[in-house]
Amino acid sequence: MSNFNFFATTPKAMEDILVTELKQLGAENVKAALAGAYFEGPLETAYRVCLWSRIANRVLLTLDTFTVTSQEDLYDGIYKINWFEHMTPDNSFAVSFNAKGSKAINNTHFGAIKVKDAVVDQMRKKFNKRPDINTTQPDIRINVYLQNEQATLSLDLSGESLHRRGYRDISITAPIKENLAAAILYRSKWLDIAQQGGSLIDPMCGSGTLLLEAAMIAGDYAPGLQHKQFGFLHWKKHNAVLWQSLVDEAQQRKLSGLENIPTIVGFDQSRRAINAALLHIENAGLQNKIHVERRDISEASAAESWQQGLVVCNPPYGERLGNTEETAQLYRTFGEVIKKQFTHWQAAMIISDPELGFRLGIRSQKPITLFNGPLECKLLRLAIEEQNFFTPKAKSQQERIEQVKAEDTIADPNAEMFANRLQKNIKKISKWINREGINCYRVYDADLPEYAIAIDVYQGDKTWLNVQEYQAPKTISQEKAMLRLSTAVNEIARIFAIPKEHIYLKTRSKQKGIDQYEKLANLGAFETIEEHGATFYVNFEDYLDTGLFLDHRPLRLKIQQQAKNKHFLNLFAYTGTASVHAAIGGAISTTTVDMSKTYLDWAQRNMTLNTNQSKNRFIRADCIEWLKTEANKSQLAQTYDLIFLDPPTFSNSKRMEDNLSIQEDHVELINHTAKLLSADGILYFSTNFRRFKLDTQSLAHLQIQNISAQTIPEDFSRTPKIHYCWEIKCQ
Repeated sequence: MSNFNFFATTPKAMEDILVTELKQLGAENVKAALAGAYFEGPLETAYRVCLWSRIANRVLLTLDTFTVTSQEDLYDGIYKINWFEHMTPDNSFAVSFNAKGSKAINNTHFGAIKVKDAVVDQMRKKFNKRPDINTTQPDIRINVYLQNEQATLSLDLSGESLHRRGYRDISITAPIKENLAAAILYRSKWLDIAQQGGSLIDPMCGSGTLLLEAAMIAGDYAPGLQHKQFGFLHWKKHNAVLWQSLVDEAQQRKLSGLENIPTIVGFDQSRRAINAALLHIENAGLQNKIHVERRDISEASAAESWQQGLVVCNPPYGERLGNTEETAQLYRTFGEVIKKQFTHWQAAMIISDPELGFRLGIRSQKPITLFNGPLECKLLRLAIEEQNFFTPKAKSQQERIEQVKAEDTIADPNAEMFANRLQKNIKKISKWINREGINCYRVYDADLPEYAIAIDVYQGDKTWLNVQEYQAPKTISQEKAMLRLSTAVNEIARIFAIPKEHIYLKTRSKQKGIDQYEKLANLGAFETIEEHGATFYVNFEDYLDTGLFLDHRPLRLKIQQQAKNKHFLNLFAYTGTASVHAAIGGAISTTTVDMSKTYLDWAQRNMTLNTNQSKNRFIRADCIEWLKTEANKSQLAQTYDLIFLDPPTFSNSKRMEDNLSIQEDHVELINHTAKLLSADGILYFSTNFRRFKLDTQSLAHLQIQNISAQTIPEDFSRTPKIHYCWEIKCQ
């Protein structure tokens, strides 16, 4: 039996689990690589991986490797393959093309077209007929990866990503994908626990992904049994008899294995989540193997008949609740519950903010890095034993701020260095702000590593300073961080000659989802500032951000200058500042959409400060759902000449119908928004996700220009990745 070369893909940080799994499935010469693993074996091995891998996303069969130094090399390398060995002119196909470090081809869409042309030309020449292109459900998927000058041509045997098991309702979005859930369970040694008769409980089960994956692992249930869109089913070399024998074997193993599934239970306080979990359990045929019920985390407990086992969950990361203190309290409650109700059990949970792990009051093993989409997370593994318990030292942010501002002595030896740098920055920026008439600007942004803060100046009838402390690395003690912060506050007050009451201090940790909208207080104190002829309310005390994103100042001015006699749409509008600029720039109408009543009210107040025009609409809605509805109307009620689309990086707020990950969802967002553009309209799309990559291949039907450099103001030039921005038009 001939051996083939394969490559299986997987999310980053899961490669070693994939390697172990491949070896267990009979793969030979397995070698880990970034986001995947190479392996060899007969076709049967690839079929087994497609059917049994809980970790892989895709299985690629290598057809050829060749050198590409020009566009012609790529075309010729594809054309020389006898495609009739793999497909017929009646088949449909799709091409996935990626390039890294290539001087010949750096546009993935262009590369995909070249590959498509070579296949179509060969088929048309031989049969006077060409195969169709189908990007959603093709019969054959062709994959080309070009690294430097080396191209690897493969067939995608998996078809639809293998993480899609087939039990999930496509209308229900889950916080984690199935293969990440499986990785969490593998890392937590769930199979060993299950084989010893241990139970599993997920006290925040959501739509049941961890429960289902746990049952399938314990029950020897092949994850590919309900996967319908394998890429090899229409491949001419597909061995249907061999495949059916493997499916029959898997079915038999499932029937035997279901009897070995131990107690698996899920709780969630959301009725909607429980209903989703019940639907998925039924779809998987595991109705009598998994129990779920509506129960708050504070009421989670194990029945006396349940064996000790594993408590596992994917708790809210903070943005899912929208409030840091609320999230911290949830983790404290969870810690108290598992210490009281699950002594001698094991526990595992995936979190995006390691600080929240300390709220549990239980010492963990060394955290393991995993990625939930673009979010880097940590898997905590805990032994629920008394010797591992501790009482976390809790100090609220407000208490910390008050302590810092009360400190008048300067004891840090680097104080003079910080003061000199701040004064130098003020002198350097003063000519620019006077020339441009700018009243609100950033004057310092972690220029010295010892003083990792950002200082924003707001000038109205008084001068206010918004000081944001970046989260200190764990190598810096809390005492030293406090000393440096109190030193900075004293020096700032002295240099700007303002009272400390006008300095507003906040701690900004790594941005996640809707952190920029985080509520800190409820004092309701607003001040007014001016920006390029517009007047805005800002709030320094109640929120992490003030209501005005300073880095978007040039883009707001551009919108003002282009808005005359145009219809303007502002999506994920926050406090509506861009809408105000459009209105004072002479827009015929403005439409402002945001799901938050608080910020929409703020936007209306901002508008009233500047104009009494009646053609300014404010719509409270989930922007994702609103866009889908508007874009899918058979006849658009209105098109827009100018649109600003600035979504958050990530959000699974309970107010939204769907989760949002800007990297994964931006193509759909942009396409829906582009449908609302008038013929000569302009869409400005912006994101502050620093690792963001625009999928130009999927958006090739649009005219796109990267204008990031034009939209970064001088006061943010030291951090040019503060945001990315594109100007988008219809072709």
